[in-house]
Amino acid sequence: MEKEERILVPLDGSKCSESILPRVEELAKGSKRGVCLLRVVSARTFLSADPIDAEVKAVREAEQYLEGLKDQLHTKGLDVDTHVRYGDDVKEILDHASQKEIDLIAMSSHGRRGINWLIHGSVAEKVVQQTAKPVLMDRCASS
Repeated sequence: MEKEERILVPLDGSKCSESILPRVEELAKGSKRGVCLLRVVSARTFLSADPIDAEVKAVREAEQYLEGLKDQLHTKGLDVDTHVRYGDDVKEILDHASQKEIDLIAMSSHGRRGINWLIHGSVAEKVVQQTAKPVLMDRCASS
């Protein structure tokens, strides 16, 4: 039995991160690959807030977000699964890609430059530098 290939699509909830989806649709339809939507979350809490409640809320919101995208892609005939991971974006994306039957990572970059890049860094750039998997990356128009 032949291994099903999958495209991993890390999303951060922004329209920018979703801008890669039309290209993923084309690739998936053309090659019969499955699509794996991934959202990595973390929760920042104030001293008085319960960190467990914040984590649960962040995960639930991410699950709802991904289910909405999954439904849209299913209507277009794509095989889609969703996953939510908690922690550091880069580490969790790389870990998920290495543990799953992923043959391509497709993601958008906010295209930050200058001081903005120094402050925020680039998740997409770090993923490209640290993975052995091929990466399809688009820079979204708005950052």
